[in-house]
Amino acid sequence: MLVKDVMTKNVVTATPETGIEEIVGLLLEHHISGIPVVDAAGGVAGLVSEGDLMRRIIDSDAPRRSWWLEFFAGSTPSAADYVKARGRQARDVMTREVITVPEDMSIGKAAALLEKHRIKRIPVVRDGKLVGIISRSNLLQGLSLAPANPEPSDDDRVIRARILKALADVPGIQVSLVNVLVSDGVASIYGAVDSDFEATAVRLAAEEAVGEGKVDIQLGRLPAWGYGYGM
Repeated sequence: MLVKDVMTKNVVTATPETGIEEIVGLLLEHHISGIPVVDAAGGVAGLVSEGDLMRRIIDSDAPRRSWWLEFFAGSTPSAADYVKARGRQARDVMTREVITVPEDMSIGKAAALLEKHRIKRIPVVRDGKLVGIISRSNLLQGLSLAPANPEPSDDDRVIRARILKALADVPGIQVSLVNVLVSDGVASIYGAVDSDFEATAVRLAAEEAVGEGKVDIQLGRLPAWGYGYGM
């Protein structure tokens, strides 16, 4: 099984000029803990993680709280205060040495990279441009299917593309938090949604794309501080 068979295609991104306050909002809105920074050519210029943001909160007199709590609590210093006072952009805080993988790499090799470098996610590129992102949860989902079907067929990949397209039309769900794997014509849908209604909508959209009885829904519900491909 290859990276392209399990990666999240709908990636939330920033540009080098994106303000930190906007990035914080994107992380919270999409329940993710890191965001690739993409240049004008579509290449990966860097990555901003919650760790990058936490290092910007300096309080030597008190224990450091999580940056997202600082952001909402309104205490001093808070993430919002820091952004307003310093006016930083993504280019100022992002990690520039970003490991990327090609979409045709095996998921086993991608998993080894995550372990070796102790990272949570890796941007996926094609011809130097960002086409997806792969996280630990994506890899675990793929590895769970790998023994039964090491290499998805072309038909499986067509089905996956069809389902992903259908899910993009489902109102309300965050597509970046829903992933699809297809093995022997059966689709397994992982991720998280806000409600049972959204889970049902995902199931109906997938069944319309692939056929009733060929969809296995494994969707959790988003907690107040849930995370997506940052896990």
